[in-house]
Amino acid sequence: MTTTVPNVIFKTRVRDESIGGDNPFRWQDVSTDDIFKGKKIVVLALPGAYTPTCSSTHLPGFEAKYAEIIAQGVDEVYCLSVNDAFTMFQWGKHLGIKNVKMLPDGNGDFTRGMGMLVKKENVGFGYRSWRYAMLVDDGAIVKLFSEPGIADNYPEDPFTVSSAETMLAYLQQ
Repeated sequence: MTTTVPNVIFKTRVRDESIGGDNPFRWQDVSTDDIFKGKKIVVLALPGAYTPTCSSTHLPGFEAKYAEIIAQGVDEVYCLSVNDAFTMFQWGKHLGIKNVKMLPDGNGDFTRGMGMLVKKENVGFGYRSWRYAMLVDDGAIVKLFSEPGIADNYPEDPFTVSSAETMLAYLQQ
């Protein structure tokens, strides 16, 4: 496991009213430095948008605890998944996410660099992120809560240590 976050470019979509029409969004490259440099960031990473645990508990938990996490000196909370920008946007909208920022890792570059890219072919997902949460300070990984058993085609979807509650308890120490 790396001690700093990988240096990658995220392919994101941002609202741009100058475009007009029904879909006023444009592509914007966002670098690792844009997100992490000089900031304290919490990242929750999960296997996939619209999937059961990710949608019912993991992401909603961080949204519910967002203000408490920010109150601990964190600058921002990001939800990362090996999904494209369109899927991440619609999933966030579907769940009513207002605070946690959705971060698409469509090619899995960040996840691969983290050593967290796993095959999930057993459920038809291809390559996805292992479930984890981490605290990053100015690009340095301070604390990583990775679910146990990381492996390709793992038969379970563990959710025991990467919750918002675990992160908040760590931040409050």
